[in-house]
Amino acid sequence: MGEIEDAIERAEQEAFTRRPPKGLKARINFLVAQLKTTKAVAREIGVSQRSVERYRTGERKHPPKPIADRIDAAVRARWQPQVRKRRRMQAATATGITVETRARFGYTAPVGTTDDGRMRRLTVHLPPPYARRLFDARQQGATDQQMRDIVAQGLQEEYFKDGGRRAAGLEVAFTDIDYFDVSY
Repeated sequence: MGEIEDAIERAEQEAFTRRPPKGLKARINFLVAQLKTTKAVAREIGVSQRSVERYRTGERKHPPKPIADRIDAAVRARWQPQVRKRRRMQAATATGITVETRARFGYTAPVGTTDDGRMRRLTVHLPPPYARRLFDARQQGATDQQMRDIVAQGLQEEYFKDGGRRAAGLEVAFTDIDYFDVSY
């Protein structure tokens, strides 16, 4: 996953109305219920089917940290899909998203202005159409660069061009992301 998709995933997890299962047995049982077989769970988390069965029965209680992290990520990725869907729908139709980033912004602008890129820290609210485009692109398997382009266009229109009130010929390049966070 790329930086944009990771940020969307973190924002979705903030929407949870209940906590995901904490114990190893509960997590494994949740994954088995979601994926239907211990073999599918084993494939998902990168262990043998027998290991999944041992975790499920409590025979093994402490998986190595990398495996425990994969189990946690698999559970969180499948936890409360309806809550996530409802929040995405609300952002895409009514509330929009807020983007916080520190990145290098470069410009293509009219003669007589600077086009040197520089690091900026921005917190900008993007309206629902940009949220919808971003969620649709993610669902269709867009690359991180394609999602960056959507965000860059939103930042260009809403922040740099101030909704069309200034900087008419400005084109913004969004590169060298130091950090990126989304909330909705």
